[in-house]
Amino acid sequence: MDPVIIVGAGPVGLALALALARQEVPSVVLDEGPGRDEQRAARTLVLREDTTALMERLAGAPLAGSGLRWTGWRSMRRKQVTREVVFAPADGRETDGAGYGATEGRSGATPKPEIVGGPAPLHIAQHVLTGALRAAVARDRLVEVAVESRLDCLEQEPSGVTAHTRGPQATWWRGSYLVGCDGPRSTVRKLLDIRFPGRTAVERHAVAALRTELPRPGEALLHRMPPWRTSGPSGGEITARPLPDGVWRLDWLLPPGKDLVTPELLLARVRETLAGWNGGTTPTYDLVDTGVHTVHHRLARRWRVGRVFLAGDAAHLLGALGTQGVDEGLRDVDNLAWKLALAWHHGPRETLLDSYQAERRAVVAARLRAADQALPLLRSGGTLRSYVPGSARGQEALLADGHLGRGALGAPGTYAGSPLTPAPSESEARVGTEPGAAVADVRVTAEDGSFVRLRDRLGRGSLLVVLVAPGTGVWERKHWVSAGIMPRLAAAVTALPHPAELLVAESYPGAAPHTVLLVRPDGHLVTALSGVRPADLYRAAEATLGGPAKEQAAASAG
Repeated sequence: MDPVIIVGAGPVGLALALALARQEVPSVVLDEGPGRDEQRAARTLVLREDTTALMERLAGAPLAGSGLRWTGWRSMRRKQVTREVVFAPADGRETDGAGYGATEGRSGATPKPEIVGGPAPLHIAQHVLTGALRAAVARDRLVEVAVESRLDCLEQEPSGVTAHTRGPQATWWRGSYLVGCDGPRSTVRKLLDIRFPGRTAVERHAVAALRTELPRPGEALLHRMPPWRTSGPSGGEITARPLPDGVWRLDWLLPPGKDLVTPELLLARVRETLAGWNGGTTPTYDLVDTGVHTVHHRLARRWRVGRVFLAGDAAHLLGALGTQGVDEGLRDVDNLAWKLALAWHHGPRETLLDSYQAERRAVVAARLRAADQALPLLRSGGTLRSYVPGSARGQEALLADGHLGRGALGAPGTYAGSPLTPAPSESEARVGTEPGAAVADVRVTAEDGSFVRLRDRLGRGSLLVVLVAPGTGVWERKHWVSAGIMPRLAAAVTALPHPAELLVAESYPGAAPHTVLLVRPDGHLVTALSGVRPADLYRAAEATLGGPAKEQAAASAG
C-alpha cells in the first residue's frame, strides 16, 4: 500500500511521521525547506505532561536536558504576589514571597504556595524539539523526507491521493492518505478550498530571549501592572519563562494596533524590566534573540476531505492567554495517527476517520471560545470584578490556567461526545476518569511480567485492557496470571475485534477491585466495567473502532 503523504516538516508533521512509523505505516514528509531549522531562542513552546511524554516516546530520548521544567509559577500584581505554585518539590522546601520586589499583600502575607504533584510544564525552543524529531526520523526506515519540495497540486480518488511538488526535483507523489501539517498559510487547506475564519491579531507581544540572572531561577512569572509601567492593556503585562543555560524568554503584552516595535523600544523594555525586578539596578545580560509574536485565533471549517486531513496550525490557530498552538497540534497527531494506521492496515472505516474532526475540532473550538470570552474581561481594566469571584485573584487564576495547563484554557480536552462512544451498559463502573478523558499514568504489569507506566504502552496501535487487581504488585506475575478471573479476561481480550494488550494495575484512581478499563491507543478512556464482561467489552471495543467491520466496509464502499 502507498505511504501516507505528510505536507510540512515542523513539529506536528515530523511527530505524525514518527507516530505512524511506530504502528508500521510508512510516510513521505514533504519539506519545503532545506531540511534544517533556523535557531531562534525567542521562538519557544510549552509542552504539558502528556505531550512531553508523547514527544519523548517518538524522539526515543528524554527531553528534560533539551528544555527546562519550571520549578514553580508565580503571579504578581504590582508589587503583590497573588499566586504561587510549586511543582512537586523533592525536599519539601518552604517558599517565601521574596524576589522581584514583592511586598506583603493586603492581608499581611503572601498566598500560601500551592504544591502540585507530577511533572511541571516543559519549556523548550521550537528548533530544539524539531531537531530531536528530525534525528529520530533520520533513524527510521519507514520515514522518507523530501527536502525543497513545495506542494502545488493534489488530486484524490477513492483509492488514494496524488500530489505534485515543485523545486529542484519536481515530481508526483502517490499516497494512501495526505495530511496537511503545513502551518497557518497551509497550501493543502487552500487547495481544498476550506474556509479558515477567525480573528486576526488577537494579541501582540514583544519578545526577547536573554541570558541573565533573575531573582528566582527556574520559576516562571506572570507580572501584571508592574509599578514601573502605567500604560498599555491593564497597565502592562510581562511573562518571564526560563530556558536551559540561564536563558529567559520575556514577553511584553503590546497595546492593540500595529505600532512598530523598534530595537530601541525593545531594549528600553528589557532594561526597565530587569531594573524593576532587581531593586532598580539593571543586571548584566546578553540579548540572544528578539521578535514580535502576533496571536491569531482561527479554526478551519473542515479537517477532513476524503483522504486528506488537516492538523496543527493548518487546522487551528490559538495562543492568547498562555494557550499553546503546538501543544494542541501534537494532540491532533496523537488522535489521528492510530486511526490512520488502522485504516492503512485494515481498510478505511468512515466513522473512525470522521471522528478525528469530530473530537479534535470540538476540543479546540471550546478552547478558542473560552479564550475569546476571557479576553475582553481580562484586558478591559477591571470589568472582571462582576464576573469572577475574588476579583483580582480570579483574574490571576484565569490568566495562569492557560500557562499551567488547567481549566477551559489549558486542561487536556475530553472526547465525551465522540461518535466512537459505546452505548450505555449496566455493567459500567465509575472511576476517577470520565469516559473520553485521558487516563491516569499508573504503574502496570505488562504481559511479560515487567513493571511499566501505562503511558509507555500507548501509541502502538493496540487497545489496552487494564484490570485493577490489588495485591498483584507484590507477587510475581506467574503466581496470579492463571488464577481467579485472569483466564476468563485473557480469553475475552484475545477475542476482541482488534489487537489488545492486557495489563494489570495494583490500583487506579476511584476504581474498585476487579474493575476493567478499556483504553484507546491514544490514552483516552473508552469505558470502565465492573468485572469481566466479555460481551460488553467486545461491544465497547467495536464502537471504539467505528462500529462493526461489515457496516464500516459497506459505508466505505458507498
